[in-house]
Amino acid sequence: MSRTPLLLCRRRLVLLSGLGILSALAGCSTTSVLSSNDDGASGDETADALPMVNSLRARKGLSPLAVDPVASQAATDQAKRMAKVGKMSHLIGFNDDFGKRMKDHGVALPAAENIAAGQNETARAVQAWIDSPKHLHNMLGDFRGLGVAVARNSSSGNRPYWAMVLSS
Repeated sequence: MSRTPLLLCRRRLVLLSGLGILSALAGCSTTSVLSSNDDGASGDETADALPMVNSLRARKGLSPLAVDPVASQAATDQAKRMAKVGKMSHLIGFNDDFGKRMKDHGVALPAAENIAAGQNETARAVQAWIDSPKHLHNMLGDFRGLGVAVARNSSSGNRPYWAMVLSS
């Protein structure tokens, strides 16, 4: 086995860890994977997700979140981006930057983003986030607004891609 691929992988790992990207992305995936449809169709699922998230927050003694149209648009954009490339990832492309994306959408900062792929229903996506400690931490954070969206793309096996944006 050639050592070159291993060496390149290690160099990338060192580069990414030096940039602080590894810690920022740690725990960002869920164990379930979402699907998408042929035409890149997407939908705002905030109205379905909000009662589930607010019920969770109420059980923890936290104030409820409200629909944030700006966060919903940011979530829709992220879900579409993932569906387009057929990959669940916060960062798509070399120069992608979460903070800049949120600022460009006008999302009140600080903000957080949960992503998932493969769940066929909003409730399953929300449950996958609840079952993930880091995603759960985001949903229980000091946020006021919520946006949740799903997008589908047939080129990735009609897999749904989900994004949740929490805003201040």
